[in-house]
Amino acid sequence: MKGFGKWFCALALAVVAPATATAASISDDEVRIGLLTDMGSIYRLVGRGAEVAAEIAIEEFGGKVLGKKIRLYVRDHKIDPEVAMKHAKELHEQHKVDAFLEMVGTNVAVPLQKYAAENNILALHTGTASSILTGPACSPVGVHWAYDSYALAAGTAAAIMKQGGDSWFFITADNVFGKVLQADASSVINKMGGKIVGTAFHPFKAKDFSAQLLQAKASGAKVIGLATAGDDVNELIRQAYELGMMNGDQIIAGLLVSENLPQTMGMYAAAGVKFTTGWERSLSPEHREWDRRFRDRTGLGATMYSVGVYSVVRHYLKAIEAAGTDEAKAVIAKMREMPVNDIFAKGGKLRPDGRMVHDMYLAEIKKATDSRGVGDYFAIIDVIPGDQAFRPMEEGGCPLIKTSKKS
Repeated sequence: MKGFGKWFCALALAVVAPATATAASISDDEVRIGLLTDMGSIYRLVGRGAEVAAEIAIEEFGGKVLGKKIRLYVRDHKIDPEVAMKHAKELHEQHKVDAFLEMVGTNVAVPLQKYAAENNILALHTGTASSILTGPACSPVGVHWAYDSYALAAGTAAAIMKQGGDSWFFITADNVFGKVLQADASSVINKMGGKIVGTAFHPFKAKDFSAQLLQAKASGAKVIGLATAGDDVNELIRQAYELGMMNGDQIIAGLLVSENLPQTMGMYAAAGVKFTTGWERSLSPEHREWDRRFRDRTGLGATMYSVGVYSVVRHYLKAIEAAGTDEAKAVIAKMREMPVNDIFAKGGKLRPDGRMVHDMYLAEIKKATDSRGVGDYFAIIDVIPGDQAFRPMEEGGCPLIKTSKKS
């Protein structure tokens, strides 16, 4: 992380500088959003819903803000940093976008956040989990909206620890994201007096997890924590089911599980998996109606990934209205000033480090016999208040926050 130092020194004062009101106008006579996501690789379900969710938010504004057209550009970054950067430069240099949106994948999100900061472009992260985005890699124009690895891992770990799951074995993706996810969970487990009995790493986009699963089973740990995501976590759960581990004495805890898991795998295989999420359709009639609208357009159930995109775009456009401009620092100042109240979050608050704080939920996948129909896949076990779900700002290591305290 030392490579970030000089860059942060140059940008640090931006987070505390007041937004200027000198440019109360829309640049290039349009508001332009560049959605960079995965449309065909391991996180494709995140990408497939992102475009429609952004469109719904834009449509609710009538396609315009402050009387100016809102234009959405969509690019598939394929979880490849070089491809992502090529798209980012094209969107910036040729289309002069005002914001980058979604950006699933830590290996993609971190360099895109750096590029956005260097060019005064808002970075609106929804699909990427790594808490590094509001820690060492934070940005004065960066926003981390729907969830992060700390909230997912800490929420799941703390809740299961309270239920007696005090010994853990991790099956972890052998990359930065997986190790951050495990580290965030381990921090909570250790603080609560639990024990980490072992870790088995797996390569990205693995096909066979039998060795890791058998090692976890033999460890005797009460909980098997899956510090991975996308197709890898789906395949892990499928193979755990085939090995008869889903109905055993050990708890299977997914630290980043998509709400689409029961649809893609089936409830018999996925039943009993515990995980933390930022959104669930069963929370209210309004949530179920949003899910229905989204499902009618995509064939997919709404998830925290898709609803998170809708929410951040909606809040971004409201902030442009309030600021009277699409200039990045003026807009993000308004985004911090205004509470988030929509179908995703009630009373949400955007912090100076870029973290949007809101309630999270501990969920468990139901048995097939307990489901009442399409979309009724989860039981909410617990509500985790936002100030408990997310890492305290002063503990994140964001250089911008350290600088602001010294100023």
